[in-house]
Amino acid sequence: MFERFLNLSRFQKRLVSVAADCLALFFALYAAFSLRLDQQLWVPSQEHIVISGLTVFFTIGVFIRLGLYRAVVRYLSDRAFITIISGVFISSVTLILLGYWLEVLVPRSVPIIYGALAFIFVSGTRMTVRMLVHRPKHRNKQFVAIVGAGETGLQLANALDQGTEYHPSAFITLRKANHRALINGIPVYDISHIERAVKEHRIKRLLLALDADSGIDRKRLLKKLEPLAIPVQTVPAMSELVAGQARINDIRDLELEELLGRDPVQPDNAQVAASLFDKAVLVTGAGGSIGSELCRQIIRHRPSRLVLFEQSEFSLYAIERELQALNRMEGLGVEIHPLLGSVTHRRRCEAAMRSFDIETVYHAAAYKHVPLVEQNIIEGVQNNVFGTFHVAEAAIACGVKRFVLISTDKAVRPTNVMGASKRMAELVLQGLAQRQTGTIFSMVRFGNVLGSSGSVVPLFRDQIRDGGPVTVTHPDIIRYFMTIPEASQLVLQAGSMGQGGEVFVLDMGEPVKIADLARKMVHLMGLMEKTDERPDGDIEIVFSGLRPGEKLFEELLIGDNPQGTAHPRIMMAREVFMPWEEVEQTLNRLMKASHDFDCQEVVETLKKAPTGFAPNGGVEDLVWLNGNGERVNQAKNADKVRRLPLA
Repeated sequence: MFERFLNLSRFQKRLVSVAADCLALFFALYAAFSLRLDQQLWVPSQEHIVISGLTVFFTIGVFIRLGLYRAVVRYLSDRAFITIISGVFISSVTLILLGYWLEVLVPRSVPIIYGALAFIFVSGTRMTVRMLVHRPKHRNKQFVAIVGAGETGLQLANALDQGTEYHPSAFITLRKANHRALINGIPVYDISHIERAVKEHRIKRLLLALDADSGIDRKRLLKKLEPLAIPVQTVPAMSELVAGQARINDIRDLELEELLGRDPVQPDNAQVAASLFDKAVLVTGAGGSIGSELCRQIIRHRPSRLVLFEQSEFSLYAIERELQALNRMEGLGVEIHPLLGSVTHRRRCEAAMRSFDIETVYHAAAYKHVPLVEQNIIEGVQNNVFGTFHVAEAAIACGVKRFVLISTDKAVRPTNVMGASKRMAELVLQGLAQRQTGTIFSMVRFGNVLGSSGSVVPLFRDQIRDGGPVTVTHPDIIRYFMTIPEASQLVLQAGSMGQGGEVFVLDMGEPVKIADLARKMVHLMGLMEKTDERPDGDIEIVFSGLRPGEKLFEELLIGDNPQGTAHPRIMMAREVFMPWEEVEQTLNRLMKASHDFDCQEVVETLKKAPTGFAPNGGVEDLVWLNGNGERVNQAKNADKVRRLPLA
């Protein structure tokens, strides 16, 4: 019967609502007179019937005028109740006026009793229908608790109540004063009682909905939620909601910075803006993880033009399309120029910089995956060392004012070719900074970037969703971490602070143990770790052993006496450097070894340079291992490539 009513047309439902309201109003009038006159069976006179009919007729007209019948009952809001109150008030006044004009006895208390009963009956019928509509849906929904009883939490509860997936069963508050309160009929529990709330309400998921100004220590909060072993997710930030980029009920996994558990470094936006506004900027590797985020942040500082230099066609297409959309939506008025090219082609780099009068270069193009560079030594050195050298020389030739290299913590006492090649790239720029003064060279060194291609967090998340196991190389391996936006902000900050040849590093706080990070992700996704003590667990963590060139601990400084800067969380490293003549000799040896495809000589040259390179294994280059010495010698003899001068 009820389902049949729900399937009626909109017009038919409105007729039913009008009929129900007529009955409710007539009954309210009858009950009001009966209560006032203290008669169990009050028989209305003809005058009372007339005045009641006119009152109901006029009231229905007022409800229609106020739009009450346009409101969909299942989505009834506070505004509908205000409409009912207004209509009932007008109806009570109408009853008084009709009684006066028609000279019908209407005791003074009757309109008050009638108004109260009419509101109860008219709103009650709608609330009953709404409850009946939603009750079956609630049975099929997953019970969730909302962590945060502020404005964001209330908005989320209302949104989920209208949806079909989740039913908000409890609020978890971080203020003890709110414990045992009710918000929209939903009980509120203090965080210390969360286990009881989870059991009593059969909570299957926790949703973080913290207000932006709540000042909550998320690291401590997650530590309290982790032992519950139920999924913890979050809702979009208020900035995304305001910008229309997301909805309040867009439930997502925890943000990477929340898993990181540390406060991000805040840049000096005024200084960064002054160094970028109305400037011509080029970003190499613009389609990569760091390069693309650099572009997103640079464009908001309104440079005159932004040149995207990238060798991957698809990556260049993707970031150019995204930036053009951002440029239009925010009315930034920045010229965006996508250029295909390799940093190893000096003439292409120089032509790009000269054509667009480039003033600042951010050099993010590099091969950064440790095992892959270890297996492709020549390409790694060509891209990381000579690519940096060629772009830097092009910048000098074109009169570029600032050049910023994105380096890595793996450049400190490296045990792999990737780290050694990045340290060699730093030495090249330090040498060029001594050789000339027209271009200011600076370097930014930071740890692992969460969310980048090859980052462990997306890998762990995929492995957990696939049922495991989660692979960690070593139980004691630790890494420094930062988010992509944070790393990009630091690069921009350093670019504005550099005076020539500096290596900037970030005070990144405490390093993170990778095995602990994996366990935290398992627990916060609602699962248990499978161990010998707990064989019935869900996800096993397997240790696969250190990969070639990998070390347990990463460092950010070579020396022990870093120098402070104007920014409280940014330091300047005091590193050993090479005179330009020695840098040039080293580059010539590397170039010859690369042309001869002598991977062993490349490794030895990097070891002899002051890079601190101490490989923890032999040469792992795949072609070198499979080519044997005889084939490599044949390649040397057959090499007819003309050696080009470095400068």
